[in-house]
Amino acid sequence: MTSTLSTVCVFCGSSAGEDPRYLEAATALGLELARRKLALVYGGSQVGLMGRLADAVLGVDGTVVGVIPEALKHREVAHRGLSELVVTDSMHARKSEMVRRSDGFIAAPGGLGTMEEFFEVLTWAQLGMHRKPCGLLDVRGYWKHVIQLLDHAVKEGFLNHAHRSMVLVDDDPGRLLDRMANYEPPRVPRWIEATQT
Repeated sequence: MTSTLSTVCVFCGSSAGEDPRYLEAATALGLELARRKLALVYGGSQVGLMGRLADAVLGVDGTVVGVIPEALKHREVAHRGLSELVVTDSMHARKSEMVRRSDGFIAAPGGLGTMEEFFEVLTWAQLGMHRKPCGLLDVRGYWKHVIQLLDHAVKEGFLNHAHRSMVLVDDDPGRLLDRMANYEPPRVPRWIEATQT
């Protein structure tokens, strides 16, 4: 059974990065989500790639839900023009809410927060807590070394091929979303019962 996408969560940087192509890619992803009538769930900021992504979707009347913890509401400069802004009491609650509201996950370029969020939802998929697609938008080869690390983990026996196959990778947002829409989760043992996904 293939994935049903209506809402996509995107993890990405609250910085713009050093190359303007990162911002261009955020715009392209936002426009592609809106073109496909896919609602965006993201971290709620108006700055960096996060802000550009949200503005691209909103600029063509798409739906954007921001989820931000109270502690970061002012530091990350919460976006005031969203379809909905959800303020949580913790980072953990933020991630749980984003997962609950989303049918799939994309990590665009970003820092430690982006990586942590993506790997947490990927781990939940590995544990059988959800069967939603997880993709990396590999702008300018940004995720190249992460992909190499995952392949190295397989080679060294710390990650099996089925779990490695859960990571969808593409440098084009349209192709990545196509792959997510056609995603067939591998058959893996369910280790933990899902409670909040």
